[in-house]
Amino acid sequence: MSFEPGADLSADEVRERVEETITDNHVALFMKGTPLMPQCGYSRKALGLLQQYEEDVATVDVLESLDAYRSALEPHSGRETIPQAFVDGEFVGGSDILEQLDERGELEAKLDA
Repeated sequence: MSFEPGADLSADEVRERVEETITDNHVALFMKGTPLMPQCGYSRKALGLLQQYEEDVATVDVLESLDAYRSALEPHSGRETIPQAFVDGEFVGGSDILEQLDERGELEAKLDA
């Protein structure tokens, strides 16, 4: 599942999309770009780490409404950085935290939870 960006999205629409994506998907990744064309190395790394263990990763391209997504994600994660990964509605982290979990052998278990 992938949501296309929309520069015409209002802050309320972005908040609704964030809520829906986090709630309705086992694994959700808010990233810069799309799975086929990630637009930053951190987003590419986060997606690759997740896809090692989870085939169905819902992605949202935040680029065209970046500031609105940062604001909408902050209450869920305490961060405004992108990418952000969520598993079963819980914030897991960005690419750095995903990489650390993977290095410790904990990422696969986190995704299977």
